[in-house]
Amino acid sequence: MIDKIKKPYLAIVLLCLVPVIMPILAIITFSIYVYSSKTKVTNADAAIVLGAEVWGEKPSPVFQERINHAINLYKHGKVHNIIFTGGVGKNKEIAEAIVGKHYAISKGVKKANILTETASQNTHQNLLYAKNIALSQHLSKFLIVSDPLHMKRAVLMAQDLGIDAYPSATPTTRYRSFQTQFKFLLRETFGYFVYLFLRL
Repeated sequence: MIDKIKKPYLAIVLLCLVPVIMPILAIITFSIYVYSSKTKVTNADAAIVLGAEVWGEKPSPVFQERINHAINLYKHGKVHNIIFTGGVGKNKEIAEAIVGKHYAISKGVKKANILTETASQNTHQNLLYAKNIALSQHLSKFLIVSDPLHMKRAVLMAQDLGIDAYPSATPTTRYRSFQTQFKFLLRETFGYFVYLFLRL
C-alpha cells in the first residue's frame, strides 16, 4: 500500500524537477561546447594524455589523435615529458598507457621522457594516478591532452585534485560527424552534471 502511494508522488516530484534541470543541462552543454575550443598556449613539465580504447597493441583512432598531439607538443618543446594513462580495458590484454608509450617511442619520443600509469579505468583515476607519478618525479605543471569536448570536465577534475593543469585539446578529432559529436557532447554533459553533483 505504501509503495502504491509513493510512486505517484515520486512521479510528481520528477516532473517538477524537469523545468529546473533542463535549463541547467542546456547551460552545461553550451559551456562544454564553448570550452572545447579553449587551448592554453603555455609550456609545461609534462603532457598528461588521457587514456582511450586500444585495438590489440595499437591505439584506436581516438587514442592515436591524443598521442599524436602530445608528441607534437613534445617535439615543439612545449612539454619535456609525456605521461600516458589508462589500464587494461574490458576484454583487452594490454594497458592503454603501454600502447601509448610504444607508439610514442616509435615516433621518436625518448623512453626516458615517458611515464606511465597502468591502473586507471576512468578519467578521474587517469588524473589521480598521473598526479602521484608526477609528484614522484617532481613535475608540477601540466597540459591535459584529450578530445575537445572532454576538456572541460577533465580540467575541472584535475584542478579539484590540486593539479596545476591547462587544456590542450587535440586539434583534430575522430568524432567528426554531427551524430558522433552530438552523442559525445550529450555524454559529456551528463558526466559533467553528475560530477558537479557528486562534488557538492
